[in-house]
Amino acid sequence: MSRIDMGRTALVTGGTGGLGCAVTERLLRDGWRVVVPWIVEAELARVASHPRLELVEADLFDAEAVAGVVRTAAADPDAPLTAVANLVGGFAMGGRLHETPVDDFERLLRLNLRPTYLVTQAVLPHLLSAGGGSIVAVSARSAFSPFAGASAYVTAKAAVWALVSSLAVEYREDGVRANALLPSVIDTPGNRQDQPTSTRAGWASPESIADAVAFLLSDDARSITGAQVPVPGVS
Repeated sequence: MSRIDMGRTALVTGGTGGLGCAVTERLLRDGWRVVVPWIVEAELARVASHPRLELVEADLFDAEAVAGVVRTAAADPDAPLTAVANLVGGFAMGGRLHETPVDDFERLLRLNLRPTYLVTQAVLPHLLSAGGGSIVAVSARSAFSPFAGASAYVTAKAAVWALVSSLAVEYREDGVRANALLPSVIDTPGNRQDQPTSTRAGWASPESIADAVAFLLSDDARSITGAQVPVPGVS
């Protein structure tokens, strides 16, 4: 258990998902109080109960619901809210750009950006009050190495990086750090189901990404902000 993280709170969006449950488990192991909003009841079985884990039902696309989650995360004066891991997002293939309806394009932008924006916006005042903190969001390797049939997804993940880089500049003097992870395909049950014939070579395990999140949220990464952190997986 990491002594430096005892007595602090991390908010983990998507914390019951295929990636998020690994992040939640890792942060609990490191001594964090962890608050996880959820929307899909079936996913709750992925997360074991823990005295430092609080699960809050919330729609992270709704600003009022986000505010409620953040109030819960900031409610313990003995464990100030100093970190957020923005893991909500999604992927979809399509045709080339001229074959992709604008509604599909906007859906992926909304899925990958709106929760990250709303949660980060609501958390920032608490990080400022605490004298600093850490924000992590998930972009993607493909945002910088695009492939055909994914223009909407690539654009959305590039926008996640743009938001993170802006945060890093705007809040640098306040001690608030912001960094983005750039994983390859994540080896989750959903991706295995969607790509059953893949060899999964080069896929990143949820545990390896959880390690990177834990590092970036910790004081060990106190000098790192505005970084693109690749998590390429194992070939």
